[in-house]
Amino acid sequence: MKAFRLDELDAERAAHDGAYLQFLRAQHMSVGLYALERGSTDPQRPHRQDEVYFVVSGRAALTVGDETTSVARGSVVFVPAGVPHRFHHITEDLRVMVVFAPPEG
Repeated sequence: MKAFRLDELDAERAAHDGAYLQFLRAQHMSVGLYALERGSTDPQRPHRQDEVYFVVSGRAALTVGDETTSVARGSVVFVPAGVPHRFHHITEDLRVMVVFAPPEG
């Protein structure tokens, strides 16, 4: 079994000066923590893998393809592989758990 604490993961991510920390990789999926600060810009591009976002904290808008929704703590969003997407209008520091399947390359 592997168990993780979000506060420790966020501290590790911050210590490496990055917005993303992959903390679990298995044969069929990978999991990471993505952080964007209030007012920042999301630089990501479409991925080759399907993704599931689980918002741990914060508030923002998320556009997937040509659909936009508001997200906040507890939101879960599926993003199909290859579809353009980004967080924007980030009004509270955002922490998002990201599951990639298959694992992020």
